[in-house]
Amino acid sequence: MKKKLPLLLILVFVTPLFAKAQFESFKDSVVQLYGVVMTADSLKAIPSVSIVVKGQNRGTITNEQGVFSIVVLKGDQIEFSSIGYKSKVAAIPQSLEGNQHSLIQLMVQDTVYLPATIIKRRPTREQFERDFVNTPIPDDNYEIARKNTNAATLAAMERALPRDGREATNNFLKQASSRAYYAGQAPPQNIFNPLAWAEFIKAWKRGDYKRK
Repeated sequence: MKKKLPLLLILVFVTPLFAKAQFESFKDSVVQLYGVVMTADSLKAIPSVSIVVKGQNRGTITNEQGVFSIVVLKGDQIEFSSIGYKSKVAAIPQSLEGNQHSLIQLMVQDTVYLPATIIKRRPTREQFERDFVNTPIPDDNYEIARKNTNAATLAAMERALPRDGREATNNFLKQASSRAYYAGQAPPQNIFNPLAWAEFIKAWKRGDYKRK
């Protein structure tokens, strides 16, 4: 027990010193990066530029004046990207002195070449009128909604689609309630019920009794 006591005392005093040294090392590696992103040809500010630390889920964007500010670590790779411009990568020096670093990032416009489009006129006016009339026009949202709510479409879907969980549960509960209601007595016959005949005729017209 006496031999373990000095080792325990050493751990008690050394551990806080080691943790403090690690904290000081981490604190020294933190850098406040700030700057401005501009075009390379006219030096105009570029707003909404995405600034991401590569390999990490951290980043920010530039404001309307192209100014940004983000906390990074020494040795990080910072990627600047924006639509219409070539992406740029800037490295934070590992041997940077201090905990602040300013950067002016210039970005070059990225030229996009679209494939060539050749416009040809119709040989005759009659052919143009014929092609114009026969050109299929895709349905808009209103026409799609009208077709989906068509009575014939709904009837066909009702015959083809199986019952969902709610409909099956309601039907089971309805049958169970009917059996419990007429328990101990003969249930009534619907042969003389005009409402039952009306439902039978509707089901027959829908084709519910056809062999599938």
